[in-house]
Amino acid sequence: MKKYLSISTLVLAGLVMWSCASKQEKMENKLKAFIEKHEATIQPLSKEAALAYWNASISGKNEDYATMEELNVKLTTVYTNKEAFAELKAIKESGEVKDSLLLRQLDIIYMQFLGNQIDTTKLARKIKMETEIEKKYSNFRAMVNGKAISDNDVEAILKKSTNSKELQAAWEAHKQIGPLVANDLKALVKLRNEIAKDLGFSNFHEMSLKLGDQDPAEVNTLFDELDSLTRGAFAQLKDDMDTYFAKRYNVKKENLMPWHYQNRFFQEAPVIYPVDIDKYYEKQDLVKLTATFYNGIGLNMDDVIAKSDLFEKPGKNQHAYCMDVDREGDVRSLNNVKPNSDWMGTLLHEFGHGVYSKYNDRNLPFELRTQAHTFTTEAIAMIFGRFSTNPMWMKDMGIIDSTEAVKIADNCHKTLRLQQLVFSRWAQVMYRFEKGMYENPDQDLNKLWWDLVEKYQMIKKPEGRNMPDYATKIHIATVPCYYHNYLLGELLASQLYYHITDKVLKSDDYVNQSFVNRPEVGTYLKQNVFMPGARYYWNEMIERATGEKLTAKYYAKQFVQ
Repeated sequence: MKKYLSISTLVLAGLVMWSCASKQEKMENKLKAFIEKHEATIQPLSKEAALAYWNASISGKNEDYATMEELNVKLTTVYTNKEAFAELKAIKESGEVKDSLLLRQLDIIYMQFLGNQIDTTKLARKIKMETEIEKKYSNFRAMVNGKAISDNDVEAILKKSTNSKELQAAWEAHKQIGPLVANDLKALVKLRNEIAKDLGFSNFHEMSLKLGDQDPAEVNTLFDELDSLTRGAFAQLKDDMDTYFAKRYNVKKENLMPWHYQNRFFQEAPVIYPVDIDKYYEKQDLVKLTATFYNGIGLNMDDVIAKSDLFEKPGKNQHAYCMDVDREGDVRSLNNVKPNSDWMGTLLHEFGHGVYSKYNDRNLPFELRTQAHTFTTEAIAMIFGRFSTNPMWMKDMGIIDSTEAVKIADNCHKTLRLQQLVFSRWAQVMYRFEKGMYENPDQDLNKLWWDLVEKYQMIKKPEGRNMPDYATKIHIATVPCYYHNYLLGELLASQLYYHITDKVLKSDDYVNQSFVNRPEVGTYLKQNVFMPGARYYWNEMIERATGEKLTAKYYAKQFVQ
C-alpha cells in the first residue's frame, strides 16, 4: 500500500510539474510571438524616426520638423494600442515567464506601453507641442547690438569679456528665448501632467522616474545626500570665485551678477585658475584627436565619425548629441565644433555615448540592445569627457610636453574639481525645479527658479528681474525630468574610473590616468558594460562590472575630500 501511494504521489507530482511547465512554455511562447510582431513594426519605424530627427536638427526646415513629428506620432501610437497592452499585461500578471531574457524584455516593453496608454488626441497634441517648441529653441539666435549671434558666440563673450555692460547684454540677449517659449512650456507641462494623472501617477515628474526604473524617494535621498556632501566645499570655492571675479570685473563681491560667471547658466566651471586650457586646442584637429584616442583604447570610431555632422551650419541645432539610429551599427553624432577645450570635452563625451551604442551585442534581442539605463551611457560619456582638461591625457596625446604637463597639473586638477562641484550644484537646481514645476505648474515659476539658483548655486537674482528665465534651458522643455541622470552618471563615472585604475590598469595612481593607448580599457568596457546591454537591471550591471552597487563614495574621493 505504501509503495502504491508513493508511486501515485510521484505520478501526481509529475503531472503538476508537467502542467506548470506547460503553462510556462505556453506563456513564454505567447510572449515570444508578441515580441516578434512588435519588433517587426518598431524596428523600421524607430529607424525612420531617428533619421527624421537627424535631418530636422541639421536643416532646421519646417518640412523636416513636420516629417519628424509625423513619424514620432506613428512610433508612439504603436505603444498606445489598448489590445496589445491588455495582452502584454495578461502575460506579465500570469507570473509564468521565467526565462531571464524574456522577463527582462517583458518588463521593458510593458513600461513603454504603460507610459503611452493615453488618449491618442492628447498624444498627438503633446508631440505637436514638443516639436514646435524644439523648433523655436533650434532656430533662436540671440540679438546683440542688432546682430544675430549663436550660443557659441554668447559663451565666448561671457568667457572673454571683462566689460560688465557687454556681459550683461550678451546674457540678457540669450534670455530672450524665455518669453518666446514660456507659455508653450507651461501648456506642455500641464498636458504632460494630465497624461500622467490619466495613468495613475501624481504628476509627470513622478511618472518619468518610475517608468525609468527609479524610485523618486531614493533619488530625493541621494540628492539630499549630495547637497550635504558638496555644500561646504562649494561654498568655499564660490567665495574663491567671487574674490577672483570682483578683481577681474572691478566690482564689489556683493555686486556680482549671473553674467559674471562665464556661462549662461553657471553650469560649467569658470576660468579662475591661471591655466588657459583653450590655448592648447586652438591649432588642434579635435576630431582627429577624438578618433586617435578611441582607436588607441580599442574602440574604433572611424565609421561613426564619417556619418556625423560636426561643424556649424545655418539653421542647425546648436547643441550636441549622439544617436543610435538602428541598434545595428548606424551611430552618429551632431556637434558644432570650435577649437577649444569645451568642444574637446564635448566630442569625447558624445563619442563616449557612441562607443556604448556601437559595441552592443548584436546577438541580444532588439529591446536589450541598448544601455542598462540612460545614466549608464552618461557615465561612459563623462569618464572620457573629463580627459579634455587632464594634463596627463594632453601629454600622452601629444598636445603638450612633459614640462608643460607638470606645470599645469595642479591647476588642471583644481579646474576639474571646480567643474564637478559647479555642475553638481547646477544639477540640484534642475532636478528640484522640474520636481517643483510638475508638482505645481501654476506657482510663480520664475520665483521658484531663482530661489533654487540662490540656494544651490549661491548666485543672486538681478534686482527687479521678473522674466521666465527657467524657460531658457532647453532641456526643461525637450528632455524633461532627465537631468538628475547626469549627476548619477557622474557618480558612476567615478566608480568605473576607480575600478578600471585599480583592477584593469593595476595602478594605485588615481590622479594621473589617461587611458591613452590602453586597449584593455576598451576590452573591459565592451565585456562588462557595453555588451551586457539592458539584459540586467542597471544596479545589477554596475555590481557585476565593479563589484559594488552604485555609490557616491568614489565621487567624494575624487572631488570633495
